[in-house]
Amino acid sequence: MSPPARERVRHALVGAGARAEMFVRALALDHADTAELVALADVNQARMDAHNRWLVELGHPPVPTYRAADFAAMLAKERVDVVLVTSVDVTHDEYVVAALRAGCDVVAEKPMTVDAPRCRRILDAVAETGRRVTVAFNYRYNPLHELLRRMLADGAVGEIGSVHFEWLLDVRHGADYFRRWHRDKATSGGLLVHKASHHFDLVNWWLDARPVEVHAAGRLFFYGDTGRRHGYARDYERAHRSPAAEDDPFALRLAEHPRLRELYLDAESEDGYHRDRNVFAPGVTIEDDLAVLARYSSGATMTYHLTAYAPWEGYRVMINGSQGRLELEVTESDHVSPAGAGALKGAALHGDEAAVERGEARLTLRPFWAPPVPIPVEGWTRQGHGGADARMTRVLLGGQPDPLDRAATAYDGALALLTGLAANRSLDTGAPVRVADLLTLP
Repeated sequence: MSPPARERVRHALVGAGARAEMFVRALALDHADTAELVALADVNQARMDAHNRWLVELGHPPVPTYRAADFAAMLAKERVDVVLVTSVDVTHDEYVVAALRAGCDVVAEKPMTVDAPRCRRILDAVAETGRRVTVAFNYRYNPLHELLRRMLADGAVGEIGSVHFEWLLDVRHGADYFRRWHRDKATSGGLLVHKASHHFDLVNWWLDARPVEVHAAGRLFFYGDTGRRHGYARDYERAHRSPAAEDDPFALRLAEHPRLRELYLDAESEDGYHRDRNVFAPGVTIEDDLAVLARYSSGATMTYHLTAYAPWEGYRVMINGSQGRLELEVTESDHVSPAGAGALKGAALHGDEAAVERGEARLTLRPFWAPPVPIPVEGWTRQGHGGADARMTRVLLGGQPDPLDRAATAYDGALALLTGLAANRSLDTGAPVRVADLLTLP
């Protein structure tokens, strides 16, 4: 007698922009035996319709769509088990809390939310309901980052004294945060929350420690109205149909990208949202050059720098310990080609396709009193965030066992968020900020 068929987990997704595509595709194609997409919710019907057209192209039937205001009704009517939250960051808590109180578990895109009161609201709802929130920190699933964690846990460098972490966004990828809603700190938290929460979570995970105190300095140096002095600015509000944008390497040409055209250009009539703003236009309230010094519960310190206008894309991590040093260097794109300057990273959404430029990854152990030891790099790819996206969805949607316990909890999401929030507070005050002064955690 064959075993009974496994019941698939019912997923609904709220926030049908570009961030949703990875999850929609994974549910439709890769994990259809364990999970199913049963509904979409968004403030914009055209975007949901676009996702339904893509589902049909993938051989999946279209799913019911709901206006965001009808989110609670959707959860009940469609008997949802898990909600995927991929909406604008400042709205995450609204959907996360409603889903938890409706008896659903949640997978939320990073950052979990954008400020301490919203974070407290989510943590309280988790405690109140006993349901689970998983934050989609996909970089935990990158094979390089997993290897680094194993090596550190096995004592490769002994007791960890300090970490130096440098992240470079090239002028194609970095510019994109200044075209869209991320340029407003009120909706995104700024790059120290929206982008760097990935990186702060990795350090928390690698060190198995929590941030205690943070000091930061930074400014808007390259983009926005202040960056006009560098000579790159063109005079237009948004790129579409603007003659001034035709020769601008910083202009995003929505009409040339079918997916982006459907999601944004064709959807503008509903909400007036422009995805292709001039990166040098006034109104930018986030920074593009940021330095952070953090102290952790283990006693270790971290120096971190984020540059959003670099000529190449990648990152360097150096971990100093009582028995040596571990060095990771990743080049995701060694330059930005002129042909690709006006596109998104990899000429695709969310890093799905490798860029035309070259890249590589190197991991080196440097023990005391011995030659450096190159560590073989296996499983890393330039696609899908180093191969992390597919590995993450196998765990979160496919039910794959997770011996490394990589799934980030709401508590993990709070710790990563608090590093960025403390850094933002330090930017405002010029003084170190104790994380506990922002939010008390157990």
